[in-house]
Amino acid sequence: MNKIEICANLVDIFSKEIYPAIIKVEDDKIASITRTDGKYDNYILPGLIDSHIHIESSLLIPSEFARLASVHGTVCVVSDPHEIANIIGIAGVRYMIENGKTVPFKFYFGAPSCVPATDFETSGARLGIAELEELFDTHGVQYLSEVMNYPGVINNDPFLLKKIAIAKKRHLQVDGHAPGLSGEDCIKYISAGITSDHECITTNEALFKLAHSMKIHIREGSASKDFDTLVSLIDEHYENIMFCSDDKHPDDLTRGHINDMVKRAFALGIDKMKVLQCACINPVKHYGLDVGLLQKGDPADFIVVDNLDNFNILHTYIDGVLVASHGKSLIEHVNYGVINNFNTGKKTVEEFEVIAESEKIKVIKAIDEQIMTDVEYEEPLVRKNMVVSDIKRDILKLTVVNRYENSRPAIGFIKNFGLKSGAIGSSIAHDSHNIIAVGVTDKDIAMVVNEIIDQKGAICIFANGGLQTLPLPVCGIMSNGDGYEVAKNYDLMDKAAKALGCKLKAPFMTLSFMALLVIPKLKLSDMGLFDVELFDFTDLFGSGD
Repeated sequence: MNKIEICANLVDIFSKEIYPAIIKVEDDKIASITRTDGKYDNYILPGLIDSHIHIESSLLIPSEFARLASVHGTVCVVSDPHEIANIIGIAGVRYMIENGKTVPFKFYFGAPSCVPATDFETSGARLGIAELEELFDTHGVQYLSEVMNYPGVINNDPFLLKKIAIAKKRHLQVDGHAPGLSGEDCIKYISAGITSDHECITTNEALFKLAHSMKIHIREGSASKDFDTLVSLIDEHYENIMFCSDDKHPDDLTRGHINDMVKRAFALGIDKMKVLQCACINPVKHYGLDVGLLQKGDPADFIVVDNLDNFNILHTYIDGVLVASHGKSLIEHVNYGVINNFNTGKKTVEEFEVIAESEKIKVIKAIDEQIMTDVEYEEPLVRKNMVVSDIKRDILKLTVVNRYENSRPAIGFIKNFGLKSGAIGSSIAHDSHNIIAVGVTDKDIAMVVNEIIDQKGAICIFANGGLQTLPLPVCGIMSNGDGYEVAKNYDLMDKAAKALGCKLKAPFMTLSFMALLVIPKLKLSDMGLFDVELFDFTDLFGSGD
C-alpha cells in the first residue's frame, strides 16, 4: 500500500481558509486531513486544470504533453481532440485516449461536434451520430466538444441539433465557440444547450453570456491571449470562470501553463481564493471530473508550492503518485506508434501562379495574438501579368494545399507576416489541417510545400537557400518524440521565421489559424478565399465598393 504523509499549510478553497495540517495519503486517496499547530513553509492545494485545450496544438502526443504540463502543477486537462478527428476520424480520438492512459495524468476528452468544421474545406474524415454515440458509450468521452458551427445552431440545422441532443440526453456538458456573438442569436445559441465559451472577444460579450447562464473560459494560449481583457471578471463572477490555454505550442509549455495565469491574477491583487477556484475547482464541478479537490476521500491530486505570492510549483501529485518535483518531470517517455492520413503529390512552381484580373485584390490582414483577421483591398503587384508578393508593402502570397488528394493549390494574399525572403509553412492548418504556407516567391513557397509533402507532415522554413524542418509524423500535427526536444526544435523554427522578418509573436500558430473558416473575417481554405461573415467563398479580385 502506497502511503504518503505531507505537512504543509493547507489551502482550503471551499472554506476560504489556510491552516497548518498533516495530509495522509493511502494508495490513491486522501485518507485524512488533520489540523495542527505546526509552522510550515510550504502550501498544499488542489492541482491546476486546463479547462479547454487541443493537445494536438502542443505538437505533442498526450503522454509527452503530460510530462511538460505536470511540472507546472497541471494535473488534468479537458481536451477536445477535434484536430486529429478532422484528419483521421474516430481512430484519431481513440489514439489520443489510449496514449493518454499510458501515463499518470488525467485526460478528459470530448467528442468533437464539428468534423468537418465546415463544408467549405477538405477534411480527412467525418464524425456522425453513430461515431458520437460510440465515443460517449464505449470510450467514456465525457462532454460534447466546442460547437463551432454557431450559424448552424442559430439556423436550426437538424444534424447539429441532434448531436447536441445526444449529449444532453446523457447529461453531459456542451462546449461553445461563438466569438462576438450577442443579442438574440446568442440567446438562441445558449438555449440550444451550449454551456460554456472560450472565445469571448470583449468584456461586454463575456458579461452578456454570463448573464445568460454560460460559463466563461479565460484563455491564454500561444496565439490567442484574452487574459488581460477578461481577468477583471473574476472578482464578481469567479464561480462561473475557468482558465484554459486552448492552443499552446511546446516552447511556451516548457515555460509555464495555468500556473502563469494564477500568478498574474495574484499579482493584480485579485482575491487568491477566487483565482484558485477558477483554476482548480470550477472545471471539476462543471464537467464532473474525477479529480481530487483536497478533501478527505478524494483522489490524491494536489500540488505543493513555496508560497502564494511567487507560487513556485515544488511538487505535483496525481492519484498519490509524485509526477513532478522541483521543475523536473518524473513521468517517463513512452515509445508510441504513429498514425497518419496524407495522400497528395508534389506541386510545381507554376501551380502557385495567379493571373492578374483586376486593379484590386482582397487581402487577409493578420492580427498579432488573435485568430481573427481583417480584410483590406489593395492594388496588387503585377509582374508579367502575374500577381506576386509585394515585400515593400508586406503583401505576401498565401497558399492552402489539399493534403488528402491531388488538387490545385488555393491562393490568397496576406499582410503582417513581414517576411523579407524565403517562406514558412506547416501541415497544421485549422481545422482540416491541409498544408498552409506564406512566402516571398512562388519558388520559395513550392520548396516549403513539397518538403512538407515529402515528410507527410511537418513545420518547415525555406531560408538562405536551405530547408529547416520539424517532422510531425503523427497525422502531420504531432511528434511522438521527446517533448523537451520537440520544444527546443520548435523554438529554433520560431527564431528562424523571425529572422526572415516576421514580427508576429507566434508566426506558426498565427499561420495555422489563417485557414480557420469559423473565425471572422477573411480566411483561406484549400477550396478558395472565404468570407466568414457571409459564410461563403469570395473572389480574390474585387474593389470593396
